[in-house]
Order: sequence, then structure tokens, then C-alpha cells
Amino acid sequence: MGGRRVVTIDVHNHVLVPEVMELVSSYKQADGFRNQLTSAAGPNWNLHNAQARLARMDQEGLDIQAVSINPFWYFAERDLARQIIQIQNEKIAELCASHPDRFVGLASVALQHPDMAAEQLEVAMKKMGMRGCAIGGSVEGEDLSSPRFQPFWATAEQLGAFVFLHPQGSPEIAKRLQGNGWLTNVIGQPLETTIALTHMIQEGTLDRFPGLKLCAAHGGGYLPSYIGRSDACLIAFPDNCKPLKKLPSEYIKQFYFDSLVVTNEGLRHLAATVGVSQIVLGTDFPTYWNSHGVDHILNTPTLSDADKIAILSSNAAKLLRIDLESRKQS
Repeated sequence: MGGRRVVTIDVHNHVLVPEVMELVSSYKQADGFRNQLTSAAGPNWNLHNAQARLARMDQEGLDIQAVSINPFWYFAERDLARQIIQIQNEKIAELCASHPDRFVGLASVALQHPDMAAEQLEVAMKKMGMRGCAIGGSVEGEDLSSPRFQPFWATAEQLGAFVFLHPQGSPEIAKRLQGNGWLTNVIGQPLETTIALTHMIQEGTLDRFPGLKLCAAHGGGYLPSYIGRSDACLIAFPDNCKPLKKLPSEYIKQFYFDSLVVTNEGLRHLAATVGVSQIVLGTDFPTYWNSHGVDHILNTPTLSDADKIAILSSNAAKLLRIDLESRKQS
């Protein structure tokens, strides 16, 4: 861009640790994730296949990935959860240490045990070099705005952790999402994100922890496209929509969002709603939801060169504490 090489940073990508999949082989809750290791993209799901992952990253123009694991372990009691997290974080740290110019780590945390999750995040960031963590959009149906999770949010804010929120679907309406089109994912996942972010606004979580660096997958679900309805409710139904310290449409600008909104128009609207400074590159690697994620940003005509550099590189570098100058020189 402008004659300078831009270092691209992908914050939304996944790995799986085979040793953990073996550990939970008898648990039905892990079936869908375990099957990913034998899927078409299986080699790139496997954390141990770094060379295959790097080869595809090069094909897609991805210089750096903030590697994370989708939370599937919220069912686990404390001892099992501790085992899962310890193995996953150690393996992610090993991957990052083996290719420090290509990977940074986002820790796993057992959010169903908030005190443990806070401890795991602190250890991961202070002793293992992690830049934050990945969490789900709810915890076994419990919203992230629940007072029970406040100790975790307090720790995340204090540490300056980059918290990547990736939904696991909306099982409460699974019956409505049956049929063609994989609606449990296509509709259910953005819906869970929308619910999670809205509760965090409406229940005061962002007032209590204004310094949170929370990034939502899939462009924040449906919330950025319809946040005006939350503002309008304050006038239309004041008994049901109590005033906050500011409008919901202002709170939304405290979140960060990945760029995975599929269309150029979607990205234009997201930038107009939340601001370019709040958007980072996300591809959902190794799935093929956005395998042309870099081109998606480059080909959005309403974005300036400065906007594209911010989304591809500098916004994430700041959030993840990546020294771009040293990496360019290397």
C-alpha cells in the first residue's frame, strides 16, 4: 500500500489439539470439534501441522495469525477443565515459540469456572506470552453479562487482554434452525453474538469495565446492522428500555469486530457504524468462509488506503502488542 509492504494480521482462525480431542473422546459435547480433524480442512485444524498451515497462509496473504481454539469445554468440571486448558495453552505456546514471526497465541480459559478462568488468563499472558484469550458467546446458556463473570472481566481489563468472542450457536432455538442451509451456523452463530453483545451493553458490563478489549467474530453478528432499534426503544418503550449512561449505539463503538461480513457492502456499513479503528482482519481459517479475506478488504472501494492498512495490520498490531517495524525489518 503506497509502496510499502503491509504486514497482515488475522485474528480469527482456529486450531485443534489432537491430544485434547483424545482426552475428551468419550464426551458427546466434543463430537463436532473432534470431527474437524478428519474434515477436508483437517490438516490445517491440527495444531501440529504447522507447515501445512503456513503454506496456506502464504497462499492467502496472511503474515501473522493470532491462534485460538473454539471453546467446547464449558461442560467440563474443574479437574477436567484444568487439564484441557493446560494442554491447549502449552501447545499453542509451543507453536508460537517455534514460529514467533508468524503466530501469536490467544489462550483457552475455563469460563464456566470464572475464578479459574481469571487465573488461567493471567498465567497465560504473564508466563506463556499469550496476548489474550478466546471465549464463547455464552457459557452453557448463561450470558456473559452475568455477575458471576465479573472477576474474569476485571482480570481481562487489568491485563489489557485481547478477548476474542466466537459464538457456538444458539441451541435454545435449534429446532427452528433445522433443514437446508446449515442454519444453526449461518443464522445461529451471528445471533448468539448479537445477544451476547447486547446484554453486555444493556446490563452495564461495559460501564463496569470500560477498558475491555473485546472483539466479536463475524462482524459482531447482527448488532451493527440494527443497533438503531436499541436506541429507538428508549423513546418507543421507555418502561422496557431503561436509559444507560449513553446510547447503545455509542457503546457499540467500545467493541472491536472482525472483517468477516462476506460482502463489500457489509464491510462498508460496519466501518460506517463502528469506525475503521474498531475493525480487524478475520478469516475463520481454516474454513473457507473468508479464504480471500485480504482481498475482501483491498477490494472494498469505500475504504481509503489508510483504512485498509488499519484493518489489515495496525489495529490488530496495537491490540495484540505486535511490533510491526521489527517484523518488517526481519
